[in-house]
Amino acid sequence: MAMTMSGEATLPASKEVVWAKLNDADVLKACIPGCDQLTKDDDTHMSAVVKVKLGPVKATFKGKVELTDLDPPNGYRIQGEGEGGIAGFAKGGAKVMLSDAEAGQTLLRYEVEAQVGGKLMQLGSRLIDSVSKKLADEFFANFAKAVSEG
Repeated sequence: MAMTMSGEATLPASKEVVWAKLNDADVLKACIPGCDQLTKDDDTHMSAVVKVKLGPVKATFKGKVELTDLDPPNGYRIQGEGEGGIAGFAKGGAKVMLSDAEAGQTLLRYEVEAQVGGKLMQLGSRLIDSVSKKLADEFFANFAKAVSEG
């Protein structure tokens, strides 16, 4: 099952600060809901362990993340895939774009495409879309706080 989502968030920091935080594994780990582990393997690759609850299904996903199309400090493409054991798999990517906003702030826009399979697929697209939006909102609330703390 495939899904798409897009959105934007105005962040209380300059593009350069937001860019640095988007490339900081410790900041991302603290901001990603359910992230137990995020390790930077090199400048463009990370390994992750994330626990997610989708309706009645709880899953721990282990996966890899790759950053491509890097255009510092304007954006990049982030792609990843993870295996959740019996729950299934998830893979996808997001284009992240940064632009200057008023009063030294930054507008972050994102476009996501993702695919899920296995037991997760049986939950239906409405539940998966709803949980995905909730997780994205939670990430950006956490990330806005992280960038405002400097």
